[in-house]
Amino acid sequence: MRPSKRAPDALRVVSLERGIAKHAEGSCLVKFGDTHVLCTASLEEKPPSWLRGTGKGWVTAEYGMLPRSTGERMRRESSAGKQSGRTLEIQRLIGRSLRAVVDLVHLGEKQITIDCDVLQADGGTRTASVTGGFIALHECLTWMKSRDMVGPKVIRDHVAAVSVGIYRGKPVLDLDYAEDSEAETDANFVMTGSGGIVEIQGTAEGKPFDEAELTAMLALARQGIGELIEMQRAVLG
Repeated sequence: MRPSKRAPDALRVVSLERGIAKHAEGSCLVKFGDTHVLCTASLEEKPPSWLRGTGKGWVTAEYGMLPRSTGERMRRESSAGKQSGRTLEIQRLIGRSLRAVVDLVHLGEKQITIDCDVLQADGGTRTASVTGGFIALHECLTWMKSRDMVGPKVIRDHVAAVSVGIYRGKPVLDLDYAEDSEAETDANFVMTGSGGIVEIQGTAEGKPFDEAELTAMLALARQGIGELIEMQRAVLG
């Protein structure tokens, strides 16, 4: 039995609330159970210096956890003078995931930054950030389309992410912290609406997992991401 009493293939209660930030070109408050992340999209009408003159734009991400997003207060990384390796890894994952569904040539020489700020953490903050970050990105691109800043083909697909693991010998979907901290295998899957795989991150925390377990985790991820993308579509209309 899972600590949450959920079925092995059940997501936590998920909500996607768009338009949450007044000043951002796009925003979404995403909740996966007790994991809450505020995602905002900010437009700059110029690309990074290394893309100037190429005709291409860029989508990037920044990620951070608020000091009391966990049980004990964490020191702000800005006060420490540098970001942790974990933070850098996660924000690069978010950026890669979102760029996978954007035509950077159609975007033109502009940059969109997705900021993902974890308000409350209970496992799966990176997958929630990808899922909510897409809503913020989509809102930003819609805002740009309404001002004739980009064409209709700039966004190619939906993208979402979910965690899957082996917990007490069984594959389970969307791990919360109680499961994540004890899982024999912890994996994160990023996939598109058309079923393409963007990224798989998987680590055996106990014994190594085999091909059959990987296949079972992939099947759960496909199901869960399919549900998340339907939620995205419903929210975006």
